[in-house]
Amino acid sequence: MIDARQSLPVTRDSITHKFSIERHEGYLTIGLYPDGRPGEIFIKMSKEGSTISGMCQAFCRAFSLAIQHGLSIRDAVARFKGMRFEPMGMTSNEAIPETSSIVDYVARYLELHFCESRRASGDAVGRFSS
Repeated sequence: MIDARQSLPVTRDSITHKFSIERHEGYLTIGLYPDGRPGEIFIKMSKEGSTISGMCQAFCRAFSLAIQHGLSIRDAVARFKGMRFEPMGMTSNEAIPETSSIVDYVARYLELHFCESRRASGDAVGRFSS
């Protein structure tokens, strides 16, 4: 049975994180539920209209629907972390110096900032510094 979709409020908080992987720049925006959990993601790549941009939009829609229907961030991270395809390589983020794909980068970013073990250890304060 599929869980009922938990939509976000019409007006919601979000964070936006600028990143680069090798020469590909982008922005990751994470829409938040009132309790601070991620409820949607968007990736805007600098090369609008490119295949990378289109695939990022498709991934974000599927990812957002999955978490709105009950997939935990921890389970999402486990499924997407480590995926390997271009672009890959060095990043602009000291906490994630190297990545194997944009999907891997997003999963690792979400893991760093939203998985319960990090938040429970007191890392919630200042967690958006990178």
